[in-house]
Amino acid sequence: MTKEKKYSTLPASEKAPVMQHWLAEHKARDLAVFQLPEGNPLADIVIIASASSARHARSLADGLSEMCKQEKFEILRTEGYQEGQWVLVDLNDVIVHIFQEPVRELYRLEALWSGAEALPATAAEGKENL
Repeated sequence: MTKEKKYSTLPASEKAPVMQHWLAEHKARDLAVFQLPEGNPLADIVIIASASSARHARSLADGLSEMCKQEKFEILRTEGYQEGQWVLVDLNDVIVHIFQEPVRELYRLEALWSGAEALPATAAEGKENL
């Protein structure tokens, strides 16, 4: 008897475009995607997005988490949800940062990942390409 896998075995490079597409469909702005150097202990891919308000940031985090559960993408934790200024969704091999614009400008995470490979914001159009 074959045991059903609890989580998807898709690599981060295939999961991230699905998440990116979902975020874009739900009005996340200024998406940035970075492929981290191989062996990075944090994740394989980082996605950064802007939200228009704390409510929008929480809504994006909730919806993304729900979509990931449906797709069986492993979710380790969510941080910053209560405040909604900077919400981090840790999906093990993909980390999603959802910022309100002023907070994103303050922390400038894109500069932190300047050594990483920037992937096109239109990398894939989501599940239909899988």
